[in-house]
Amino acid sequence: MSRSLKSMTMSSTELKGDLITVGAPTDSDIQETSLGKIYTDEVFKKTDDGVDFRTVGWKRTSVIFMKLQFALGVLNIPSAIYVLGAVGGAFNVVGWGLLNTYGGYVLGNFRKRHPECHGISDMAFVCGGPIAREAVEVLFVFTYVLCAGASILGVTIAINALSEHAACTVWWSLLSTVVVIAAASLRKFEKIGWLSWAGFISIFTAVFIVVIGVTTIDRPAAAPQTGPYDLGYHAIAYPDFVNGIVAVVIIFVSSSATSAMVPVISEMKNPADYNKALFTSQGLINSSYLTFGLIVYAYCGKWVASPSLGSAGPTVKKVAYGIGLIGLVVSGLLWLHVPAKIVFVRILRNSKHLQANTMIHWGTWFGCTIVLGIIAFILAEAIPVFYSIVALSGAICFAPMAICLPAWFWLHDHAEYRSNTVPRRALYYLHCFFLLLGTFLTVGGTYGTVQQIVDEYANGGTGGVFSCADNSGST
Repeated sequence: MSRSLKSMTMSSTELKGDLITVGAPTDSDIQETSLGKIYTDEVFKKTDDGVDFRTVGWKRTSVIFMKLQFALGVLNIPSAIYVLGAVGGAFNVVGWGLLNTYGGYVLGNFRKRHPECHGISDMAFVCGGPIAREAVEVLFVFTYVLCAGASILGVTIAINALSEHAACTVWWSLLSTVVVIAAASLRKFEKIGWLSWAGFISIFTAVFIVVIGVTTIDRPAAAPQTGPYDLGYHAIAYPDFVNGIVAVVIIFVSSSATSAMVPVISEMKNPADYNKALFTSQGLINSSYLTFGLIVYAYCGKWVASPSLGSAGPTVKKVAYGIGLIGLVVSGLLWLHVPAKIVFVRILRNSKHLQANTMIHWGTWFGCTIVLGIIAFILAEAIPVFYSIVALSGAICFAPMAICLPAWFWLHDHAEYRSNTVPRRALYYLHCFFLLLGTFLTVGGTYGTVQQIVDEYANGGTGGVFSCADNSGST
């Protein structure tokens, strides 16, 4: 980064302040650098005139962060632990949880140094210029639209369970998409924060009911109900590469949505409280993953279902999905709202319409949620196995965004560590290793997931694209 860009960023940090007039950026808000045009101030400005987006406190932010990750992760972790064994699964939950938390911490620190960054694509611009920004923004939007598709699939599976497959799955998927788009069209994270409370309590309660359910039945619901049977519990398992890497990716992705946390900072009342929200949310969800995952696996073994809410039998499954349905919908609305907000800001950032109640403002916002929601529906129908769509998003999307990009941003801001003291050099090369680790998980995880999807279709394990079959992927 050039010296002028560094001084510009420093001055923007020093000058960010109280009340700034809403409107199109002035000449002082946009400066030319060697990388091109760059904004020098935060995207949403505190205002008494116009739409005030800076309204989210740290507690509500914590719940948003937890809800961004909890539903998709906890529904698949018991199945992943079965593949890796109890010890291997536990180490993966703890290890990836700590690494993802650190990645979120790095992103927060980078954003403090560069407050003009609304999302990680802006961070990529600071480090690599306009090409890097475009590439990362496309990856970001695709990632969270794919996750929205996974959530739509989860809602569809829940409705199928509650209705006993009373209608074609495609129709339930379409209904789920309409509900998710409508909810995601709430304009501010402040409003979504209230729904996040309800959604988190909903899915947490549903998972807790399943945990109690599996501990009170004589044998797993999916196991033979008479005669001897093999539970399939292993402290240490020895999977092949394809199944092993996919299970690792499933656990990794469960706490890796740190890139979605960056846009929320721009709507916090006090962005300095970001770390407080990050550590609170990551600590709670990872401890829950470890506890719930190990208990369900201990009692179900290889008979665990994916999604895990079906592990305690049909009655408990219906109760769990009935209670957890709100949580699944809220997950979908968050996954859709985040990329829609990124596209919305990108379109209107240099316009007075960004924080003004105009037709262009509302038309752009609804256009973003509807178009991206339709794409999410298509992806959900194209990859109709819940476990596989979550694994694919983890490998091809979250590995580069949660591991590689934070490492790159850190190396950019700490380039002097390369020729400094021994501890600082060690820290520098540790982040170089993170780049390699993220690359391996991307390549290996993508290969393993694609191979699993191909095998699933070849074995007739899914009804196919836009099929009326219940493609939950349950075991």
